[in-house]
Amino acid sequence: METGKLIKELRIKKGMTQEELADKTEISTRTIQRIENGEVDPRAYTLQMIAKALDVDFSLFVEDESKANKDKKTKDEIILGLVHLSGLFLIFIPTILIWNNNKNEVENITEHFMEVINFQLTMWCLFLLGLIQYYTLKMPYLFYAGAICTVIFSLVNTIKVINNKPYKYFNLINIKSKKTRSKTDSK
Repeated sequence: METGKLIKELRIKKGMTQEELADKTEISTRTIQRIENGEVDPRAYTLQMIAKALDVDFSLFVEDESKANKDKKTKDEIILGLVHLSGLFLIFIPTILIWNNNKNEVENITEHFMEVINFQLTMWCLFLLGLIQYYTLKMPYLFYAGAICTVIFSLVNTIKVINNKPYKYFNLINIKSKKTRSKTDSK
């Protein structure tokens, strides 16, 4: 539960109005309203004053915030996992859609997106070489190897990303994002 909603719920259970809580905490009524509506995140000192006025332990608010942060981190890991899983299909559209819908919300998604796009381009090269080999030499080994590598790398890296572990792709083509490029150029 969000901190503001929790404060509102506790205040109502105590039978207090926002004005009464404001008087007990020496915080303005408008600030109490903004906290309860989720418009602002209260500072630790403010939370301590509210906890004292509501006769609850301060850690109740801190645990609530850490749970929300943990939930967001889990959601972000799942989205990053989906980006890596989309590399399995060698179709750029799902990867682009997942990235585009989450690029402003998920940290480091652009770096993961670029890794997967590089991997997909590499697998397309192997796929095309495999087709050429198949039609000229009637040997589909490179084609099958490319398909197997695509599946293995995509699944293993998806599992690693979801579990917050380092991952690695085999890339022949290496396109870097602006952020990654500037980090490498400055070294």
